[in-house]
Amino acid sequence: MKIRVLIICLLAIIYATSCTKNSQDVPVVIKPTPYSDPTQYGTPFANVPKTEDIVMYEINIGAFSQSGNLAGITAGLDNIKALGINTIWLMPIYPVGVLKSFGSPYCVQNYNAVNPNFGTLIDLRNLVDAAHSRNIAVILDWVGNHTSWDNVWITNKSWYTQDANGNIISPAGTNWTDVADLNYNNSDMRIAMIRAMKFWTLTANIDGFRCDAADYIPFDFWAQAIDTLKNMSGRNFILLAEGARDDHFTAGFQMNYAWNFLSSLKNVFTNNTPATNLFTTNLSEYANIGIYGKKLRFTTNHDESNTATPIAVFNGKDGAMAASVITICLQGVPLIYCGQEVGVSSSLTYSTQRPIDWTINSDILNFYQSLLSFYNSSNALRKGVLQTFGNIDVVAFTKNYLTENVLIVVNTRNKSLNYNLPSNLIGTSWTNALDNTNTTLGNYIYLQAYQYYILK
Repeated sequence: MKIRVLIICLLAIIYATSCTKNSQDVPVVIKPTPYSDPTQYGTPFANVPKTEDIVMYEINIGAFSQSGNLAGITAGLDNIKALGINTIWLMPIYPVGVLKSFGSPYCVQNYNAVNPNFGTLIDLRNLVDAAHSRNIAVILDWVGNHTSWDNVWITNKSWYTQDANGNIISPAGTNWTDVADLNYNNSDMRIAMIRAMKFWTLTANIDGFRCDAADYIPFDFWAQAIDTLKNMSGRNFILLAEGARDDHFTAGFQMNYAWNFLSSLKNVFTNNTPATNLFTTNLSEYANIGIYGKKLRFTTNHDESNTATPIAVFNGKDGAMAASVITICLQGVPLIYCGQEVGVSSSLTYSTQRPIDWTINSDILNFYQSLLSFYNSSNALRKGVLQTFGNIDVVAFTKNYLTENVLIVVNTRNKSLNYNLPSNLIGTSWTNALDNTNTTLGNYIYLQAYQYYILK
């Protein structure tokens, strides 16, 4: 018995020695887990609007409804549709970072998750499905320049920009101390970013992206990302860059921001600069973006309303509506920021959840519904040939498409005045597009403060 035990022990020692020797001589290879895209949820939306036909609506998720979540937006889709909207842009849906954070939704903690305050992936899918059933496209706000300091990526230090001492830094030249700057020289980070964009396309069936701080991100990444997205089968994407670089369009974006136009608009209405400056700015913004590119035009958005709303900027309701007529009708893709259509007058801080009062200013709501209804029905406004008429106080222009003509006249001043009409308009007959009254033009039009005409 003792001999048998001894033999067994010796055999065990020999086997252990053999295993140790083999483990030292033959390296252990751990294969990385292969990545595969998630399964496509739903069917790609077949009725994504052409760029020239987009009417966009930016939604501050926390402020849109009393519940402050995705389900609250789903419940409000009929009102959005009635406004004349065919594309909604959801502000960031992702979990917000805690470390160094002040609550901004642009401080993203996880690119592949839904903020639990807003709901779940199921809630997002329900929203997208309900929007698609109403012929409304849905795009997500994509924050590609930076993450929160406690983002799930932060352990990949090489994925972030660092100072000379190897410390991760915030985006240079900004005061965005709540976020860490991503390093676009790192190819692994780029791949992860593109995969995250594809993730939402596949798992929630969304229709595109509004890309935050797009000017801070290199051209070659946008070209790489957009090329990847456009190669996804059966997809027509809406791609909006928050920026003003002309090369956004070369990379594949269809739209970027008309910041210069907004600045000119404010100067015309508040500093009495010549109204013709708007036409100069319009020409400048379109000079180098190609025939298919469009500028996103707006009188406010979440950044602007964080400081002052159109009611405050443009000297009251009448000024705000007059500014919107020019912005929507001149030449671009119109954007409405949630609450603008009921004339929210106090600043709407997007890092807080203060529900919008939808019962106020029914006259402004009626104005936007009527204006956008006509805009959607008018080929001339959306894609017609523009002819402008110079005046230091009045913005006047026509747009023509085939046999359809539209004339826009807007008093940009807080005083009444006579506008002497161009000779080719004298004696012409028109119908007011908003109330269907008929008029024949004389030598001039009398305009009250901030009065406008939309004639067809």
